[in-house]
Amino acid sequence: MPVLDYRLTQEHETLRKTVAEFAHDVVAPVIAEYYERDEFPYDIVRQMGELGLFGLPFPEEYGGMGGDYLALCLAIEELARVDSSVAITLEAAVSLGAMPIYRFGTEEQKRTWLPKLCSGEMLGAFGLTEPGGGSDAGATRTTARLENGEWVINGTKAFITNSGTDITGLVTVTAVTGVGEDGRKEISSIIVPSGTPGFTVSKKYSKVGWNASDTRELSFDDCRVPEANLLGERGRGYAQFLQILDEGRIAIAALATGLAQGCVDESVKYAKERQAFGQPIGKYQAIQFKIADMETRAHTARLAWYRAAEKMLRGEPFKKEAAIAKLYSSEIAVTNAREATQIHGGYGFMNEFPVARMWRDAKILEIGEGTSEVQRMLIARELGL
Repeated sequence: MPVLDYRLTQEHETLRKTVAEFAHDVVAPVIAEYYERDEFPYDIVRQMGELGLFGLPFPEEYGGMGGDYLALCLAIEELARVDSSVAITLEAAVSLGAMPIYRFGTEEQKRTWLPKLCSGEMLGAFGLTEPGGGSDAGATRTTARLENGEWVINGTKAFITNSGTDITGLVTVTAVTGVGEDGRKEISSIIVPSGTPGFTVSKKYSKVGWNASDTRELSFDDCRVPEANLLGERGRGYAQFLQILDEGRIAIAALATGLAQGCVDESVKYAKERQAFGQPIGKYQAIQFKIADMETRAHTARLAWYRAAEKMLRGEPFKKEAAIAKLYSSEIAVTNAREATQIHGGYGFMNEFPVARMWRDAKILEIGEGTSEVQRMLIARELGL
């Protein structure tokens, strides 16, 4: 009798362990210093490239590792157990920066951009959100008009990850390229290489969390790129980006699960060491129950994103499962971060302890790549409501 089996293959388990060791040995000892300096960890990113993490889900013919999306999500979860800034750098570079080119690009676009994106020599960014339109992505105001064989782009994008590093090579942006027969905006995707005249990258935001990742506002003032930089079909940009976001929600769910599990890891360690009233606080049932609940949440979140990834890899519809995984994992990450901080007491409020960083990093998970409210809308819609 067949049974559900979520045990990882030997290949996936080996990858998971390799990334876990990298996170523990390479990332953990230094990331707090990068975080406090609001500094992008170029050396860590370089080593991630050498490990092949940026090429995990892409074919070898484009410089990838020949793996799958599950492999990418496993790597993201293990990194997030230690630090979310590093994890979101990988997630955004692969699922948002490189994946649109792989999914929708021409053969020439793939061969031009993917090898360097897969090696980590170059980062790509995903320009969808605008200052006046977050959840309402269809309210795009950035425009692009064809003029003498070039797209002339004008507009602004906000909160764009990996968009202003020294190794950022391109940003794929959505722009209104016309009006359809039904009167709706025609939205298309266009590749804009870094350094293109008229393309300005603002200084880094001052953020609550994810301080060792790069997030900026972008502006386009008569920015001109070749007509061949259109990504996919004209007028299909919005639909393309929605597909990319469906996939990306699984990756964010894995990241949130990693943060939630990292809170468990740190709380167990602290509860064994911290003495109160003559014994380790882990001997008290109040602390035991908190940590048991935290572990239960992380375990359940992992099952949710595994299920979404499984359906995606089978080629089955997975929109609802991705939304459920993203919604649940992001909300329990916030809960686990709060509980871990409480267990640590005053030390949980000190930045030298990882849980303080996790607490600061958790909230954005309920906002980025679709707010919790948007996930609930998607789930209800999939139920026919």
